[in-house]
Amino acid sequence: MADPKGFLTTGRETACSRPVAERLGDWNEVYVPGSLLPIISKQAGRCMDCGIPFCHNGCPLGNLIPEWNDFAYREDWSAAAERLHATNNFPEFTGRLCPAPCESACVLGINQPAVTIKNVEVSIIDKAWDNGGVTPQPPERLSGKTAAVIGSGPSGLAAAQQLTRAGHTVVVYERADRIGGLLRYGIPEFKMEKVHINRRIEQMRAEGTKFRTGIEIGRDLSATDLRKRFDAVVVAAGATVSRDLPVPGRELGGIHFAMEYLPLANKVQEGDFMAPPITAEGKHVVVIGGGDTGADCVGTAHRQGAASVTQLEIMPRPSEDRPTGQPWPTFPMLYKVTSAHEEGGERIYSVSTTHFEGDEDGNVQALHLVEVAFEDGKLVQKAGTERVLPAQLVTLAMGFTGTDQANGLVEQFGLELDARGNVERDASYATNVDGVFVAGDAGRGQSLIVWAIAEGRSAARGVDRYLTGTSALPYPVKPTDRSLMV
Repeated sequence: MADPKGFLTTGRETACSRPVAERLGDWNEVYVPGSLLPIISKQAGRCMDCGIPFCHNGCPLGNLIPEWNDFAYREDWSAAAERLHATNNFPEFTGRLCPAPCESACVLGINQPAVTIKNVEVSIIDKAWDNGGVTPQPPERLSGKTAAVIGSGPSGLAAAQQLTRAGHTVVVYERADRIGGLLRYGIPEFKMEKVHINRRIEQMRAEGTKFRTGIEIGRDLSATDLRKRFDAVVVAAGATVSRDLPVPGRELGGIHFAMEYLPLANKVQEGDFMAPPITAEGKHVVVIGGGDTGADCVGTAHRQGAASVTQLEIMPRPSEDRPTGQPWPTFPMLYKVTSAHEEGGERIYSVSTTHFEGDEDGNVQALHLVEVAFEDGKLVQKAGTERVLPAQLVTLAMGFTGTDQANGLVEQFGLELDARGNVERDASYATNVDGVFVAGDAGRGQSLIVWAIAEGRSAARGVDRYLTGTSALPYPVKPTDRSLMV
């Protein structure tokens, strides 16, 4: 145990955010650099080293949280990083982007503010990078077996790194022009600067993983040819089909999926554009969808100089306290104020868009909405509550409906899908096609980054066992295990 009285004597403190006016003037991460250094050891000391650490169950990766909390409290950063990497390939990603279901499961959180697990995690890995403690880990010998990974998001990268370290020759195929998947083009720079992806890619290259960008399996390279080249394939292509909003006026200009809008802002930061082809500058912006992707659109619009930003959510406003139907240690649906919401704008709950109104040039100029409520389990419109919002840019951030089937990947492999449009797999992450495995959102559906990494690691074990008959790789979670579902 780190500090036997830490949870009694030390209050919860988190990373400090930069002033809103300052961070709206750039695209850097919102937190004050180094703000965790003076406090993080004491924060780690709040961990009670519980007899049954429910934080393990709250984390799909099974992170060894009490162990690295203890090392962080003692400022043994090297040992802390080793324990962190024992279960997580990319803690700098999860430490910035994960909603931390581990904190919701923290035993201290029953009647006190939970341990700042996420802040401790990111402090450990950032120190490891700064101190030169993150180095390539190439395999001692090669197996002679080959594996292809389709997709370079967190699931694909985790699977690729695990398989490379097991001695297999691994090639990652990415249809975009850069490696990283939604980490690269779906997550704004102010939430995670892309230097964190770039140095992990360099580590993986040094370990032996090969990367091929600008190649879409199913279009540029057929599934049949891929199977001829490799002994095994991991499909980690994500659930990239955006949920649409089929209401009158949807065809108007200025209405875009979030994943059409956000990548262009990131490409500006990569130096591909001087200005984004789709911009919020000077426009009234409406974001439809109240989740994290919607918040990313809100923060991006603020930085582009929007005249106003309004975020719509069809569900009621969540409670600020844990609902009685979502008891500890489950992951509760709570009202969140993200960094993007701190920066301004308005959020409207329990509303539904009825139609869009266009101008004479065929561009959207207004959005019509109505309040809704649940009655007898059904969502109904409330008469007399219609409103009109000015809107010259609308982004649809209502989630995703499954893996992309338009490119022919699913059909060419002959993959079976479940009722939700995800690729079916068994307990070893194998699909119905011999030698083809699936991990992450492509098999699970839209989910969290921590689930993606856990599934990538688990699928790698299934592939390793398929290629060699056995595997020493860890198996964080089985696809049929719903006990950790968040």
